[in-house]
Amino acid sequence: MQRVVVILKNETGLHARPASVFVKEAAKYKSDISILTKGQEYNAKSIMSVLSMGVIKGEELMIIAEGEDEKEAVDALKALVEKNFKWIGV
Repeated sequence: MQRVVVILKNETGLHARPASVFVKEAAKYKSDISILTKGQEYNAKSIMSVLSMGVIKGEELMIIAEGEDEKEAVDALKALVEKNFKWIGV
């Protein structure tokens, strides 16, 4: 199991566009991936789950992955959050 804590820097929080980018990236990996925030765990591969988190700028997210590509998944999702969801698709 791999875990990493990131702080959401996106000015508008994790609304529809960045949430869809995050879920799309998470779906590339075989590992089970979840996000822990505000004491609750959410499925990182479900757009409805990610949107329901209601996180805003400055909040802490723990990204958790378990499976054969867990390290790659955590690293990619951490980089995605740190770069404000701007590098995917480029």
